[in-house]
Amino acid sequence: MNKFITTIIVGLLFSPVFAQKIDSTAKLIISGYIEAYYSYDFNQPTNNDRPVFVYSHNRHNEFNINLGFIKAAYAGEHVRGNVALMVGTYANANLAAEPGTLRNIFEANVGVKLSKTKNIWLDAGVFASHIGFESAVSKDCWTLTRSLMADNTPYYETGAKISYTTDSGKWFLSGLALNGWQQMRRADGTTRLAAGTQITFKPSGKITLNSSTFLGGRPDNSNRTRFFHNLYGTFQLTEKLGFIADFDYGMDQRQTGLAGYDSWTSWVAILKYQLSPKVSAAGRIENYTDKKSLVIAVTPSNNFHANGYSINFDYAPIPNAVWRIEARQFVSRDDIFEKNGRATNHDFTLTTSLAISF
Repeated sequence: MNKFITTIIVGLLFSPVFAQKIDSTAKLIISGYIEAYYSYDFNQPTNNDRPVFVYSHNRHNEFNINLGFIKAAYAGEHVRGNVALMVGTYANANLAAEPGTLRNIFEANVGVKLSKTKNIWLDAGVFASHIGFESAVSKDCWTLTRSLMADNTPYYETGAKISYTTDSGKWFLSGLALNGWQQMRRADGTTRLAAGTQITFKPSGKITLNSSTFLGGRPDNSNRTRFFHNLYGTFQLTEKLGFIADFDYGMDQRQTGLAGYDSWTSWVAILKYQLSPKVSAAGRIENYTDKKSLVIAVTPSNNFHANGYSINFDYAPIPNAVWRIEARQFVSRDDIFEKNGRATNHDFTLTTSLAISF
């Protein structure tokens, strides 16, 4: 019987009728990325971990891999899918709360096109966050390290989303149903899913405007409501000069069932200048204010209010490789950092990285 069934399946696969249904335009693409780095924190943390709110490039005085992954992408006219497995300190820090079998998933999703004439897709699985202009892939970002707002908002999401891109490519609209705030597996005791939206407008090739929202529970078992809005714009001011501005606003419910909320804000501005075809520089200024430690827990004040400043230089000898060096300073309102066993309000770090994509 098994041999008979196998014969039928093979016959169907190679029959002219079935072959007509196979998408001849579909492609399977294998790609990868790896970024090695060295970071020196002049506060010299005793456990070699950077501050708790830093999730990328977060190891002090050691050579390490921030992120490395291998990805298989299938792209057809009506179906698509992605699978990527990763290693690195990014994975250790950002997926620490996930079950062991899920901690190496960088991406795993499938998609189906819902319309023959319009660019409408339904995707489900684990995919990159719809929040913010930065990703975990440092090579694709203007700065070597991630901004405070990026490190403390979701890098990845799990759920389903419907997206629509207009024929002109100027508008992108998406609605999402998610497991939660950067969660593959919902926390025990959490009883509901989360929702999100994204609207992107590209009036020209030099300007991108984006608004993203999140509404759901906190990433714990409290069932308290969280609302978050991210707004950013990228602007290519001249052929060599680019600018990014971002503002975030979030609110957490104080107690389940009550109307009171506490809030936090963050903003960042980045200026990038292309010094030559292979050399560029970027400067960043940012602020993160979380007076109730809703997202960033610090001691002893439970009041996180910090500014950040950084400058980085990049050298790209070939299009798929870049060497970078960055100087970054944090200055806090309170003494939330530690240096030589004493509390201090500042933290200075030098980081360098070498990244390739293939």
